[in-house]
Amino acid sequence: RKQGMKGAIARAEELAGQHSYFMPLQFANPANPEIHRRTTAAEILAQVGQIDAFVAGVGTGGTITGVGEVLKDTLPGVEIVAVEPAGSPVLSGGAPGRHKIQGIGAGFAPEVLNRDAIDQVMRVADQDAAETARRLAREEGILAGISSGAAAW
Repeated sequence: RKQGMKGAIARAEELAGQHSYFMPLQFANPANPEIHRRTTAAEILAQVGQIDAFVAGVGTGGTITGVGEVLKDTLPGVEIVAVEPAGSPVLSGGAPGRHKIQGIGAGFAPEVLNRDAIDQVMRVADQDAAETARRLAREEGILAGISSGAAAW
């Protein structure tokens, strides 16, 4: 727990080595952003069409990389905004740290992350992310987790 995601990955690698388990390596696997290039980005373009901005939390980096690259190639002037926890602002030059926004902010820049696809990195505090998730449920009827609250904030 003290080592965060890096500790979890190290433990998974240890177990995989001992038992020949398969590790998908989502932080480094090029299939991660590739599936978002082929499916998520295509779905956004088909269902929404012209957009001004795409905002996504950065966990593995696959979604924002895959979608961001396609949107930038397809929609001139679109802005791609990465969201990270204020308590672990690694992408914006800060130090890794503890935070309560599950699913984003691993404490390191993922290998698959294409920083050139990102125009802006936004830091969101734990409390703001949680409150926004509650507001989404209360006011919009959208049941979303804290990382979605961070992106909507």
